[in-house]
Amino acid sequence: MRHHVPHPDRHWDGSPRRLPARRTLQIAANSPSRLLRAGQTGRCRHCGNRIDWYPRCDDRPIALHPAEVATIDVSPSCRWHLSGGIAHPHDDGSGWCRIPHAVLCPQQPSRSRPGSPRLASLRRELGLRSRRLIDTGAFTPHPPVIPAPGGDAGQPAHPVVRILLVNYLGERPVENIRCVAQTRQRSRCARPVLAAVRGRWVLLPIQPHRGQLALPDTCMAVYDLSHASYAEQLRWRSQRCTTHATATAAADLTLAGWQPFDPLLHAEHIRAELPTPEPAQQYQPHRR
Repeated sequence: MRHHVPHPDRHWDGSPRRLPARRTLQIAANSPSRLLRAGQTGRCRHCGNRIDWYPRCDDRPIALHPAEVATIDVSPSCRWHLSGGIAHPHDDGSGWCRIPHAVLCPQQPSRSRPGSPRLASLRRELGLRSRRLIDTGAFTPHPPVIPAPGGDAGQPAHPVVRILLVNYLGERPVENIRCVAQTRQRSRCARPVLAAVRGRWVLLPIQPHRGQLALPDTCMAVYDLSHASYAEQLRWRSQRCTTHATATAAADLTLAGWQPFDPLLHAEHIRAELPTPEPAQQYQPHRR
């Protein structure tokens, strides 16, 4: 019997004793997207399956299925391809393409079910995986969003912010909007975007989106940043704090939470009254 002499640089199971140094991910200076690959993954809030988030040409995020699908199995209207980290709504001439997760999500209505047998089989696999996650307690379906009553004059949960003369819908209150940059510890920055130069709540007329007809002459509450400098408004749109505003080497760990405001799609977030400012703390003299 041959005696086995273990290698000095490896464990008994063959794994190396010394792991190579971890390399820091960097973003090229000419990259159109600042988002790291590690920050593009997520899970669908309806079915719990894995999805990949990518920015589109119109700055809207889209959730794509993480695996490529044969182009012959996908209709031309559902074919997407990636170029420089940006998702484009057509194929690139190859035999493979990406497909939106909404087409395969088992919790979507039946009108969006694919007609291809291959996609129907993939949809069933996602349905079984979703049921397994729910049964084991690893996932809980997201409850339906109930819009806030119109009489609530507090800070809106999804404010409409005016940046560079464009209205955007925020993902959380203005005070809680968090920086998306990566720190030196490879974690997301915990600083808020809100700084010394603050916006002001004003009532502005509802402007129609691209190609929409004229809307009724009504006003809505908007957090206006038009009085701020151009660099300050760019910092808000990139969703970065004052520390990472000029840090070009710092990448993004997640997509910015802005969505171009559409008065028809986001009608439940329109507020006709200005938010009530938070009460200032009264000064109390110190008693000895």
